[in-house]
Parts: sequence; structure tokens; C-alpha cells
Amino acid sequence: MITGVYHTHTFRCKHATGEVVDYARAAAATGLARLGAADHTPLPDGRWPGVRMHLDELPAYEAAVAEARRDVPSVRVLMGMECDVGAQYFPWYRDTFLARGYDYLIASVHFLEVDGREVSAFGGCRGAAALRDWSGKCLAAIDSGLFAFIAHPDNIACGDAVWNDEVAAAVDTVCSAAAARKLPLELNSLGLRERRGYPWRPFWERAAVHGCGVVLSTDAHRPGDTAQGLDELATYAAGLGLRVVDPLA
Repeated sequence: MITGVYHTHTFRCKHATGEVVDYARAAAATGLARLGAADHTPLPDGRWPGVRMHLDELPAYEAAVAEARRDVPSVRVLMGMECDVGAQYFPWYRDTFLARGYDYLIASVHFLEVDGREVSAFGGCRGAAALRDWSGKCLAAIDSGLFAFIAHPDNIACGDAVWNDEVAAAVDTVCSAAAARKLPLELNSLGLRERRGYPWRPFWERAAVHGCGVVLSTDAHRPGDTAQGLDELATYAAGLGLRVVDPLA
């Protein structure tokens, strides 16, 4: 039985709606015992400002979590952040969030550096250079010890992705490291809701072979999606023999 979701967003990221308390109420209405707020973290250099909160919004975000805890006592509301992977930011993530009492951090690879230019990992992970950057960022997140899980690691399936030996080798490297460090990977229902191409079956077949733990998440960008797709993900995971875990239970 799925009792918690830890990947939700508020209006502060500029591409979602709702406040933390709205997600907590939705969680309570669907019988979830735990709800994690994990909006897109601000960055100290202001990078990618169009898809994340600003630094000066952190106090309001923390206050919103506190409000949800007061107003929806039947749900354990956790405070987290979804963090773009970049080793240069890891000390800042630790000192700004974990040192301040945040409950958890999620690692995500949204952007790739390819031949001196930046591309979206959602549909842009094509060729050896992109795969090296993707796998290198995933391995850095795994080795850092900062994160509760890696969000949508199979977002590289977006677009016209083709599974081949080169992709399989990169995925094997990441899945092997995640399994060894016992860092779960996220099965994400946003890909189902928006038909983005993930969950990517060959990716998860390899994850199953390596014995990776799997977190089921909705990546909700509106309160109505707080629990959407969890049953489908559970069926998907069971069909592949994936081991579902709850890293924050």
C-alpha cells in the first residue's frame, strides 16, 4: 500500500499551481499519511530563474509547510527541495537546506552540457556526450549522500529516444551505482499523465536486474494530481519485479 508521496510543487516554481496546504488536503482526502513538499530549489547564482522559486521566497515556502502541518494534522507534511544536480551546488544544498532542518532533498537532472551548450535532458540526451553528462551527474548525486532519491532518471526517454547499446551501458552504470549505495530511483507518474515517454520500460528492466529500490511519485504540479497514477505505477513496478521502497517512512 502506498502511504506517502514526496514530489510535489507549488506555484513558486512558476509552472505549477497551489500551495502546500492544498496538496496536504488532497493527500488527506486520498488516504495518504505523508506528503512531501519538494519545489524546485532556488540557486545561489540565480540560474534557470524561469522554472524555480527565488531565494527570497524561501521564508514563505517554509512558512507554508508549517501552515500545512497545523491545518492538516492527519498528514505528516515533510519539507524538501528538488535540486538540480551540479557538484558546485552540493555544499550549498547541504548548508542551506539540510543544515536548516529540511527533511530531505531530491536529485534531478533537467539540463545537460553537450559540446559547450546546454540542452534539456527531456528529449536532449542524444549521443555519447549527452549520455556522459547525464550519467556523470547521476553518479555525482549518488556519491554525494545528500539525496533521498533521484527523480525521473528515465526522462532521457522523452522525444525520439531509441534504446541501444550505448544507452544501455550508461543506464547500467547508473543503476549499478544506485543499487550499491541503496539510493532509490523514482518511477514518476507525470510521464504517464502527459505521455512524455517515461516510465521507459527498458530502463526499468535494467533497474530490476540491478535490484534498484524504486520510489513511486506523482510529481504533482496541481493539487488534484497529488495521488494520480500511483496505482498504475504500483502495477507497473510489480510487473517488472521492481522493489518499491519508501525512503521517508
